[in-house]
Amino acid sequence: MPITHNPTIRQRRLARTLRDLRVAAGLKHSDAAETLGCAESKMTRIENAQSGIRLLDLRALLDAYGVSDKTQRAEIENLAKDARKKGWWAQYANAVDSAYAAYIAIEADSSEIYDAETNLIPGLLQTPAYTEAVIKVQNLDATQEHINIQLKVREERRKILTGDSPIQLWVILSEPILRHRVGEPHVMREQLEHLLTVSDEPNIELQILPTESPINAAVSSPFVIMSFPSVSESDVVYADLHKGTVYYEEPSDTEKYRTLFRRLNVEACDVAKSRALIRQAIEEMAGK
Repeated sequence: MPITHNPTIRQRRLARTLRDLRVAAGLKHSDAAETLGCAESKMTRIENAQSGIRLLDLRALLDAYGVSDKTQRAEIENLAKDARKKGWWAQYANAVDSAYAAYIAIEADSSEIYDAETNLIPGLLQTPAYTEAVIKVQNLDATQEHINIQLKVREERRKILTGDSPIQLWVILSEPILRHRVGEPHVMREQLEHLLTVSDEPNIELQILPTESPINAAVSSPFVIMSFPSVSESDVVYADLHKGTVYYEEPSDTEKYRTLFRRLNVEACDVAKSRALIRQAIEEMAGK
């Protein structure tokens, strides 16, 4: 089901975590409400992310749900604390739409990202020139000020790939993306060379799905699977469908995308062959 943008994504993740823990413990809303000495409607609001929860109440629920692992409890408590915080993207609230801000919020909290792309290089791996070219094509009325802000946002997003605890990023690109001319030839060439560079990073896995692979027919649009460090949190899937952006949270939905990504992983070229295909695309551009 779609994720709404108010309350915050972190509040939604906390609410979903508490609901899943309650269900796993075999308890009803009424049981949880009895634990807190509150009305059942309050528990409904908490699990729908319509109401916050005090630390003492959170700890009481974790006790009732049988969560005894200290690490897991600390992760959930930190999630509750972080749910009230604003991320770095808040400063760009007037410059990016709510859907994009919601995506950034999930991305920033993730520890692993699995990205399957059919048309463009994913944002985290784009060069500034490539990003600018994409913006100009998608928005003919974009001002330079708007473009500069988008470039700053993209630069901030890329910071999750570096630092002391970088995320693990696994990207599968459809081969035609390597030959989609975005911007001037030198822009595309620089972008492809950048792919070769980042694919050497230990936390980045890059594969190319060859054009002749039959599984291309199963990937009609791009999708991203985001996982989180806490074992109690389920994945979130972002899918860019023709009817609009959709986020999936339910395990039955996210597992379908995980299965598809595993199939793509098997059908895609290995890293060495993928790098060879990128070099080939660069050479073809140089020869024209």
